[in-house]
Amino acid sequence: MSETREACWHWLSSSLVGETALLWRLVERYGTPESIFAVREEDLQKAFPKNPGGIRRLCQGRREWDFAREEERLVRLGMSFVSCEHLAYPRRLQNISQKPGGIYFRGKLPEDDRPSIGIVGARACSAYGRSAALWFAKELAGAGVQIVSGMASGIDGFGHWGALEAGGKTFGVLGGGVDICYPKSHQELYLRLEQEGGLLSENPPGTKAMSHLFPLRNRIISGLSDAVLIIEAKGKSGSLITADTALEQGRDVYAVPGRLADPLSAGCNHLIGQGAGIALSPQYILDEMGIISKSIKKKKERTQKDLEKAENMVYSCLGLQARKPEELCEETELSLIEVLRILGSLELKGYAKEVYKNYYIRAL
Repeated sequence: MSETREACWHWLSSSLVGETALLWRLVERYGTPESIFAVREEDLQKAFPKNPGGIRRLCQGRREWDFAREEERLVRLGMSFVSCEHLAYPRRLQNISQKPGGIYFRGKLPEDDRPSIGIVGARACSAYGRSAALWFAKELAGAGVQIVSGMASGIDGFGHWGALEAGGKTFGVLGGGVDICYPKSHQELYLRLEQEGGLLSENPPGTKAMSHLFPLRNRIISGLSDAVLIIEAKGKSGSLITADTALEQGRDVYAVPGRLADPLSAGCNHLIGQGAGIALSPQYILDEMGIISKSIKKKKERTQKDLEKAENMVYSCLGLQARKPEELCEETELSLIEVLRILGSLELKGYAKEVYKNYYIRAL
């Protein structure tokens, strides 16, 4: 593919932020971005009378566009651009509906030949959701799965951190330009993703993260994934949009179940009721995908060696849902003093964690 074609894709993608449908109608009519660049504004307006604003922005961008300057700008910002015709364009995105005309990125792009899972969920997540995101991402990444998410607060961020903790690859799909860290509180995560994975967007540099761009961003998260995992989502949630686009794209959808009365679990429980896979553990998803996880097998063997019989009894009762010592007494038939002693021992060994006073979860 010629440099001119790639440069014209860069212009077309930059000029139609949030208007992918119009972009593909233009390509369908005129064939190539070079041809679109050459069409007069009045002819474009006649051909697309229902999109006057989009055509006006396209032509304004064309009048102000300088190919050499824009290429230099990407270099200066440490960014790259690949069009949908470029060999480096992610293969998973090629067949989704209204794929991005191009991708802007820092770091790397997801590898086509490695399994990939999208992890999304509530921004205002609970301790249960945080633990689930870290656990699933860490174990999946440790098994060689690429983790894709949106770098948002809450579940997205913890999903990225869990993958990084495992030394795995993780990629953030941004709702704005790749040169803008959003939210600002994720500056450290933003830098880690750039260095150890990648940051990508269909939006050109300088684009601010706006609400109408996030649903479009979600189709890229699911499009880059072989399956999507939802961890905590209310009945009406952006995560459910990601689940819908994943199903439309032919991806598997999994959801972590939660308590019936918890609003943060309403969306996940609904998805399970509609037929989504029940994500009871990372190993379940790995088994479904046919991936063998050596790390989980070794961890299980190590746990059995490290813990005494009574410790194993208490440890087996712990999970992502915080438990009180009294509940553990009932299940193990051990005394409260013995359970408290064991919980202290499990904490020292790194197998349990007190998330708030007298409530414990499994740490490994």
